[in-house]
Amino acid sequence: MDPLANRIRPQTLDEFVGQTHLVGAGKPLRLAIEQKHVFSFVLWGTPGVGKTTLARMYAGAINADFYELSAVSAGKEDIRRIVKQPREANRPRVLFLDEIHRFNKAQQDFLLPFVENGELVLIGATTENPSFEIIPALLSRLRIFVLEEFSAEDMAKIIDRSGYELDAEAKDWLIAMANGDARQALTMIENTWRLYDEKVNLETLKDTLQSKFLRYDKQGEEHYNVISAFIKSMRASQPDAALYYLARMIVSGEDPKFIARRMVIFASEDVGLAQPTALVVANAVFRAVETIGLPECGINLAHGVAYLANCKKDKSAYNAYKKALEDATKLGNLPVPNILKNAPTKLMKDLKYGEDYEMYSKEDFLPKKLKGKKYLKR
Repeated sequence: MDPLANRIRPQTLDEFVGQTHLVGAGKPLRLAIEQKHVFSFVLWGTPGVGKTTLARMYAGAINADFYELSAVSAGKEDIRRIVKQPREANRPRVLFLDEIHRFNKAQQDFLLPFVENGELVLIGATTENPSFEIIPALLSRLRIFVLEEFSAEDMAKIIDRSGYELDAEAKDWLIAMANGDARQALTMIENTWRLYDEKVNLETLKDTLQSKFLRYDKQGEEHYNVISAFIKSMRASQPDAALYYLARMIVSGEDPKFIARRMVIFASEDVGLAQPTALVVANAVFRAVETIGLPECGINLAHGVAYLANCKKDKSAYNAYKKALEDATKLGNLPVPNILKNAPTKLMKDLKYGEDYEMYSKEDFLPKKLKGKKYLKR
């Protein structure tokens, strides 16, 4: 029997829950599906938010031959085999490539000409930032659609559609546990129903979560639990715990670049001004991971983790940026003080642009509306 998530997969946009910024009335992906536009694109979002469902809906709408591959196991031969498949004239051939970020540069280079010449309409699905993982030549030919985690209200609708009756307490717990991942929630329901003789309640759901019946899924809940524990251990200056969670991720097959990227973010977000060279070290680790690869790059990661965990922490620059971002978003384009403006022409000089500017001036350079505002507090 098909998994529950497949059995209740929506077949039309009207049945689809969530992602209204993409599939709501007049929104880009709905228009593309309704008007049968043929183009390649990437669906970027966390697991269980409808990427596969939307890809299948799109392929059906444009009456395409649909091929589905996972970049974890697929290679050049799989693509070559698809391209050689016969097709009717003017009938598009859609390749849905799940986890496209797992394709290396050589594989993406091989795929590129088939996308360029229209042999394949490519739909990539990824949990990682496409600008980091997809080569520029291929990325320039793809439109990027960002999918959001399902809200609690969306998750409740999906759970109700499952056909299993859950009381309010069990449903609330399941929504919180799944953290916006509909597939995770539906798998939990189905596994609980099988394990506990069709009884799905708060107690049996919690027991199922602890059961070995649920396999580790590095794209599911455990993936996010472990990376969270990893970051929080470094933040708490606990290198032993951080190294353990690093090892957990490596053993489970996590992409080492995923780990290294988060270390680069951590170096600025959490270590920050307390140890500015942390960013240099983290970037060096990321480069080493790219150059060396597994298993040896595990040593580079361990070196970086031990260093970052032992650094003093200072989030002041990050917090200041967030506050400045709020003002920039809320207040819009406030006028730049004349003293800071460039004056390459006579007219600009006549308007007193740049007048009285001093390189090391103590004057407040913020826009008039923000004079005296302090973002950076140390």
